[in-house]
Amino acid sequence: MNGKRTVLIVDDDKEIVELMRDYLEDEQFETAFAFSATEALEALNTVQVDCMLLDVMMPGQNGLELCRHIRKTRDIPILFLSARGEDMDKIRGLSLGGDDYIVKSATPEEVVARVKAVLRRYDKSEKETKSEWRFGGLVLDVKAHEAVLNGRPLPLTPKEFDMLCLFAEYPRQVFTYDQLLQRFWDGIGDKHTVTVHVGRIREKIEEDPRKPKIITNVWGIGYRFEGVRG
Repeated sequence: MNGKRTVLIVDDDKEIVELMRDYLEDEQFETAFAFSATEALEALNTVQVDCMLLDVMMPGQNGLELCRHIRKTRDIPILFLSARGEDMDKIRGLSLGGDDYIVKSATPEEVVARVKAVLRRYDKSEKETKSEWRFGGLVLDVKAHEAVLNGRPLPLTPKEFDMLCLFAEYPRQVFTYDQLLQRFWDGIGDKHTVTVHVGRIREKIEEDPRKPKIITNVWGIGYRFEGVRG
């Protein structure tokens, strides 16, 4: 074992596969590739895969259907690649179990950066052993259920603290309104329920809640935590 992570690239476009392979291998990743859903499943059964780059639109079984199938038995990071950037496409991809949704107009460097980010989020050992997270002046002590900003305790309600911890656990991941509503309110309520609670959190952690820099809007979809762990 050389300690390198393996990324499975699934796309029916050979040029895209080769381009992503070159960039990933330059960043010390191992790569495997497949040009259809059938080949992808075969690769998953023969190669130790740490992450997938998955094209949405493929002949035969498309990427969304393949993701749904994989999620029944496997918990690996899946990043969708798509030529379509519409909000509803992103929402559908994320709701089916994708960890990120990348439009193909993104640079290869950005794709590699997002692969690295999603792998960090999936690092189970870090999640299990680290109970205190630092993001600049913001400190979250998960075990003590305390949040501190620049040395000042934050008066967060239990639900606000849990929401903030979810955002902080997955930096740069987009959470849709429906995902948050399902997780924290069992699906009862609407978009307004979520926006009100996020607004209250922002009032307590943002320098200017009207121009948030920590929890930002992904318009039409939901929210993303922009903090960098210290």
